[in-house]
Amino acid sequence: MPPEQAPGIRKASRRSWLIWLTAATVYLLAVFHRTSLGVAGLQAADRFHVGAAALGTFTVLQVGVYAAMQIPTGVLVDRHGPRKILTVALVFLGLGQVLMAVATSYSLGLIARGVLGFGDALTFVSVLRLVALHFPGRQYAVVTSFTSAIGFVGNFAATVPLTLLLAGPGWVPTFLVTGLLTAAFAIFVSLRVRDTPAGRMVKPSRVDGRELARQVAGAWRVPGTRLGFWVHFATMFAPNTLTLLWGVPFLVQAQGLPTATASALLTVFVFGSLIGGPLIGSTISARPSWRMPLVCGYLGGAAGVWALLLAWPGTVPIAVLVPSFAFLSLGGPASMIGFALARDYNPLRRVGTATGVVNVGGFVATTITALAIGVLLQTFGGNFRIALLSVFAVLGFGTFRVLVWWRRARAEMFAAQARGEEIPFQVRRRSWDAPVPQTASA
Repeated sequence: MPPEQAPGIRKASRRSWLIWLTAATVYLLAVFHRTSLGVAGLQAADRFHVGAAALGTFTVLQVGVYAAMQIPTGVLVDRHGPRKILTVALVFLGLGQVLMAVATSYSLGLIARGVLGFGDALTFVSVLRLVALHFPGRQYAVVTSFTSAIGFVGNFAATVPLTLLLAGPGWVPTFLVTGLLTAAFAIFVSLRVRDTPAGRMVKPSRVDGRELARQVAGAWRVPGTRLGFWVHFATMFAPNTLTLLWGVPFLVQAQGLPTATASALLTVFVFGSLIGGPLIGSTISARPSWRMPLVCGYLGGAAGVWALLLAWPGTVPIAVLVPSFAFLSLGGPASMIGFALARDYNPLRRVGTATGVVNVGGFVATTITALAIGVLLQTFGGNFRIALLSVFAVLGFGTFRVLVWWRRARAEMFAAQARGEEIPFQVRRRSWDAPVPQTASA
């Protein structure tokens, strides 16, 4: 249970910061490509001649591939090192966006988003593995929050700037150039990124399927990993669903706003995350005991925000939308707490795998919600008020699972404390705490 430190690292070097910045730029590009359909959704519907349900399938496929690849990605990063995986990620990201640029049929568009989802899936876990290798454990949460903040710069580029590019040069030049530049960046990453501060590359190791299964199962059995999974599931899916696909259609079709205004409103998610990410990261780094109270506070507030938006009579004023989106934007930074939990409760050799397990959570929830919204829109004639009730259902389920595994993780900490083991931070027993550890899968 004690948090394992990166070997021999007391302070990150300038070289480690430059390597992290290069890797974080890969994540920036991945987020840009991931969210590009958020403002291009209406154009995609016209280009491929599809309705709401089929449009939702783009995101479902992309995010579904992403979610399915998280655990394999964690294993690959642990076995082959983050540099190689990031290089491969850039190639697939570029290829996916080039295919999207030239696609004129719905089937080729789906293939393009699937390829892009595969490349996207390889990025974040790789970057976090680099952070774990290059920075001391006490800096992990802060650097992770910085990584998330840089990713939201890519999210910003996929709002107003991308809208202007699509209205100017158009679909093909915009996606073609960004795809080619992304693939070219793979050369730079291959030359500049190093897996360890000493400059050594992780040597690939052969491992059989049974050992891989044991590694994943070992990470999943840890209550802290399971808690991280449900934290990620419950906090990030709602802002993700809006920025990836349904934000602009909701604002244009349900709220009657111009497309340019709608895309500008989505920048609230970007700036909220840019401010909230480092703030939450530095807070939980200094006060680890605040992690779960912050998560629960966000989940309660998010339920209130969605109740307000869906119960508002008529169209929602911009003066209400802006602070509502600003609060919801904190879901991305709050989801980073899940990775801090995985880092604290797993040995360093298994951090990549545990991080991959946690990262599945939010994207599974996003996949379910994006598909449900599309189907409900198709069924109820484009009624967003009904369609967005699916957000409430997923949020309620995720919150329940967070509470269950928070209680179980605390019980495990008390048990470790009783055995004389080191724990990440001291906790006080509450009346609602479980009397004994509960590690059964549920």
